[in-house]
Amino acid sequence: MKLLLDTHAVYWFLTGHDRLSARARKAISDPDNSALVSAASAYEVALKARRGRLDAAVVAEFGAMLRAARLTALPVTIKHALEAGRLPEPHRDPWDRIIMAQAQSERATVVTLDAVFGEYGIPTLW
Repeated sequence: MKLLLDTHAVYWFLTGHDRLSARARKAISDPDNSALVSAASAYEVALKARRGRLDAAVVAEFGAMLRAARLTALPVTIKHALEAGRLPEPHRDPWDRIIMAQAQSERATVVTLDAVFGEYGIPTLW
């Protein structure tokens, strides 16, 4: 299965936080699954750390932590950005919209606690 981790899911996975569901942790850790992390999530994590909402040490080691966890970075392409911009309202969160477009383009299931992905027809796992 191809998974695309929402920002909170990747942050909780990398930090070992217990808010990540056991089902999500198992799916991400399963070597038969491909786990992707959007470049948009790196931006969101860095921004939230700068604002004091997340641990800045995680930002400093984010790339190394992804590699150690065998998670694959997914660049934001022009196609992804255009698809995100075409998504209908009302959801306006730019990071979620990018991840939605990437999930559609990559045919991935999003690992997320956020129900809004399902409202856009994006398969989710939690």
